Amino acid sequence: MAAVANMQYGWTLFVTPIDAKYHWGRSAIQVAFTIFVLVETWLVPVEGYLVDRFGPRVVVLGGAILIALAWVLNSFASSLSMLYVAAAIGGIGTGSVYGTCVGNALKWFPGRRGLAAGVTAAGFGAGAALTVLPISKMIISAGYEHAFFHFGILQGLIVFVMACGLRVAPSQLLATPPRANQSARSFTPLQVLRKPVFWVLYLMFVLVASGGLMMAASIGPIAKDLKVESLPVDLLGLVMPAGIFAITLDRVFDGVGRPFFGWLSDQIGRENTMAIAFAIGAVALFTLGQAGSDPVVFVVGSALYFGVFGEIYSLFPATQGDTFGGKYAAANAGMLYTAKGIGALLVPIAAGTAASMGWHVVFAIATTFNVLAATLALLVFKPLRVRHFAAVRAELESQSTGHSAPGDGVEQQAPSNSLAHMSTSVISVPRHQLVDKSPKSRHRA
Repeated sequence: MAAVANMQYGWTLFVTPIDAKYHWGRSAIQVAFTIFVLVETWLVPVEGYLVDRFGPRVVVLGGAILIALAWVLNSFASSLSMLYVAAAIGGIGTGSVYGTCVGNALKWFPGRRGLAAGVTAAGFGAGAALTVLPISKMIISAGYEHAFFHFGILQGLIVFVMACGLRVAPSQLLATPPRANQSARSFTPLQVLRKPVFWVLYLMFVLVASGGLMMAASIGPIAKDLKVESLPVDLLGLVMPAGIFAITLDRVFDGVGRPFFGWLSDQIGRENTMAIAFAIGAVALFTLGQAGSDPVVFVVGSALYFGVFGEIYSLFPATQGDTFGGKYAAANAGMLYTAKGIGALLVPIAAGTAASMGWHVVFAIATTFNVLAATLALLVFKPLRVRHFAAVRAELESQSTGHSAPGDGVEQQAPSNSLAHMSTSVISVPRHQLVDKSPKSRHRA
């Protein structure tokens, strides 16, 4: 995950050098970023299906080859069309790695999905922190083409080697008794698409992702336009230009925020954590819009924002796993992840809006999106999930008494023999359905 982080978060370092060489314009160059994210996200359901069917290793091995190829092509790209083709290839490779790793983590740790998804996604959020400065220096000293070529090969090799250690989660983990806020059934992707609760979750993802992707793709150009890019900032005993300082600190806070908010959501609930994070993000965006021309405010404000933005990559996969079960977790998480692609469509629009109206307008729109998402989390999504779990419970109780409604085809997770465990589940299985598998019972039989 850390080795593919630059595919998204390192891109902002290349935008200005590419524009300086070819004068294509930022909006046209940022179309490559949008293509990358669209392909990365919209093919994840397919890659998730392949993971569920064939296991994670082969999918990530293929992704490793593609991410190396993408940046090598970028190093030779002399036209926008070639830049766009490389972006599409990089999107397929990154999606293969990202979707596989997050989906696999949800299966390995069904009882701590928030923390598991957060720790896994932290690699993607913080991975670029260690390479921001080396890439920046290489661009200055040898040109952006040199940086694309060498870091592309290095990242591909790392992913290829690490893929060999991936393993399929044991099938016994799917039999883990669900908690009170988890579904006792596994829904197939087609069944998930028929659930209103999924589409509310999807809308919230789009709202929050659009602002974060705009910031990730444009933080370098934003610093340049606000005239803080080269101003020195002294924080935490470090002195760096505001632009590089912000990008580096953003990656660190992003990486820390993902597992933290994943853990917090395991403790206080997914919806409550979403509302807190989205509200903090709104405050950070509003502050940047009002006072971002101050270099210290720019560095601290952007770091705070990314510290709460990255949680969508831990909270949302964990929430869909809780809501729709673990058997098809990789494919279902992949469907939800396509919301990131929808959000990416706004990146070139944001660049055009900033050019004509200023970044303060873009920040105001992103702030509004975050406030709306926080409101939806508490007032719409939370009660909708309660009704969803109640419907699952009612349906399972109906099946247990022999009055099952045909046609839904939803799969029940395997029950546990332990009545103590089942008391914590959303669904209570009647005592007469529990089977005593002890040696003594088999002897009597």
